[in-house]
Amino acid sequence: MSTAQDVPERVPVLVAGGGPVGLAVAMELEHHDVPCVVVEARKEVSWLRPRAKTTSVRTMEHFRRWGLAEALRERAPLPVSWSDEVVFCTGLAGREITRFTGCLGLDLTGSHLVAEAGQQIPQPIVEDLLRQAVGPRLVTGRRVVAVEPASGGVLVEIADQQGGIKRVHADYVVGCEGGRSVVRSALGGRYEGVDTGRPNLSIVFRAPELAARVHFGPAVHYWVLNPRHPGLVGRFDLEDTWWCIAQGVDAMTTSFSPEQLVHNVIGTDVPVEILATDAWRARMLLADRYGDRRMFIAGDAAHQNPPWGGHGFNTGIGDAVNIGWKLAAVVNGWAPSALLSSYEIERRPVAARTIEEAARNMGTLAPELADPRLIGSDEQFELARPTVAAAVQATKDREFHSLPLTLGYNYSGSPIVAGDGEERQDEREYRPTAAPGHRLPHRWLSPGDSLYDRLGREFTLLGDMSSPAAEPLVKAAGADGVPLDVLDLRGPGWTEVFGAALVLVRPDQHVAWRGDDVVDPAATIRKAVGF
Repeated sequence: MSTAQDVPERVPVLVAGGGPVGLAVAMELEHHDVPCVVVEARKEVSWLRPRAKTTSVRTMEHFRRWGLAEALRERAPLPVSWSDEVVFCTGLAGREITRFTGCLGLDLTGSHLVAEAGQQIPQPIVEDLLRQAVGPRLVTGRRVVAVEPASGGVLVEIADQQGGIKRVHADYVVGCEGGRSVVRSALGGRYEGVDTGRPNLSIVFRAPELAARVHFGPAVHYWVLNPRHPGLVGRFDLEDTWWCIAQGVDAMTTSFSPEQLVHNVIGTDVPVEILATDAWRARMLLADRYGDRRMFIAGDAAHQNPPWGGHGFNTGIGDAVNIGWKLAAVVNGWAPSALLSSYEIERRPVAARTIEEAARNMGTLAPELADPRLIGSDEQFELARPTVAAAVQATKDREFHSLPLTLGYNYSGSPIVAGDGEERQDEREYRPTAAPGHRLPHRWLSPGDSLYDRLGREFTLLGDMSSPAAEPLVKAAGADGVPLDVLDLRGPGWTEVFGAALVLVRPDQHVAWRGDDVVDPAATIRKAVGF
């Protein structure tokens, strides 16, 4: 990694915080040929604190854009084909209550719905891959300690571990430094919401004999509904490392050791070796502002939500892509700085909806679902099981089948989107639509050949290029210097998919405009890039 002395006196974009979201901002900027510097205090990845474990289908599609999806899957300890199931039980060696299949987008390999299936993979592995991809643009062992507006940009103070300060002038700064964001404070921003919730204790442990005791088959989550010690368990890898979340346990007050907690949750006394513990409380926080002309925040600096459903990390990646392509368009000179004002307008409602959904998922966890009869006699278990199973299916289905949130969020109300009236998504079922603001519906053109792979890096006009609107739009983009690729897709099948002859797609694969004809092609292009 580079040192602080390697940071130039001026940089187009400086990213404060080199976790997955900050690194994703750097990847998006690199995707559009914009140099940046990422400043991160940690020299090494925290390997035994897995945190996020689900990389969603949408995030995997972004990794595909960056050329990293295959490498990520190769590093994943759990192959995507290993399991897409979630089991609710009384213990890992106990009784099964019910289960879900087709969970978390893990069953979508080859589906027309997505270019990439979801992937179960611990956050440290994702972060390490991103660190390697970002390369010398990442500066570790340094921390951004102050930012302030300066002439034509932002003055950034970077401290090393000995207290030395280096001052850098950045044209733009993106704060991805989490809950104590210096950039958010400099913006005068504050969190709104609730930052306290029930306590939880995450534990990573090694148990070589445990897999042989589990008779439910492969599952990405095992929810233990034992009223004595309810919790959640999963495999860290297919060898002998596991993770556990003891729900409702306060590490400061519990009388149980981590070993005892693990034994109580898994329900069997196999030997365990504790590798790491992490006490945390669920937070439901949303920043009241996401940025101004020169400074922006993303990821946990902008929003925090309970992990139930696996949306927090993935929402942060969506932030990174959104602000990344817009900063690149402005830095590269083909979009006005006004484009950047659409970042908060588009992303803050997505975070608000995600927090609401995660809070809903948190409302019913293992302690609420546990019934003392489940750990009683066989007769008591059979009496309780149908009622508990029905409650599980009724309250947890949206948590594991969340495509309406993962893929269905949209920017239809954005000032850079030419809405045409089709805006709402069914919260219960994802229905692909090319309505402006929505993610472009995906199709496989042939095995392994994704429609998304044919899109340009900037804007793309796709559909029937014989349409009378095609040539005027291409000329209008050229006149304004807006990079525009074209993709000729003719036939009634494509018109049905898109709902119009032509679709104008943004760099983030969301639709900016669609139509059969265009009254003012110059105005259409200029609206999409923020004029």
